Amino acid sequence: MARQKKAKELKHNHRIMLRLTDAEYERLSALAEAATLPLAAYIRRQITGKQVIIKYELVADLTELKKLIAKFGKIGSNLDQIARHFNSGGIHSQEIRRTIRQSITDIYEMKYEVSSVNLLFRFIRHRIIYAEKLIYSSFW
Repeated sequence: MARQKKAKELKHNHRIMLRLTDAEYERLSALAEAATLPLAAYIRRQITGKQVIIKYELVADLTELKKLIAKFGKIGSNLDQIARHFNSGGIHSQEIRRTIRQSITDIYEMKYEVSSVNLLFRFIRHRIIYAEKLIYSSFW
């Protein structure tokens, strides 16, 4: 089956010839690739003022994250044991209360650590956005 034709107002009939330096072309190509758009579509969006979303993949191999994941596992295990104890008709003891308090304390400490890691990622994200603005303003 043949592909449907675009509506007449959606066709791109007019060409604009433009010469770029190697540096300009490389910059535009890199930005288009980061936006996962063909070069012509990227330039068209820039010219018409449409938003171009560039997605970055941040890969973090932070030891803090690995430690937090291990702590979450330990706390989850403790809470499972406590739930199993109570569900099997176990009595409330000082040791159980102490374990519950310690788990709650650990959770709050981890919440603080996660928020500090989150702040780091937000800082990195803001630096990327700032760098993009510099690139766009220097180019246009």
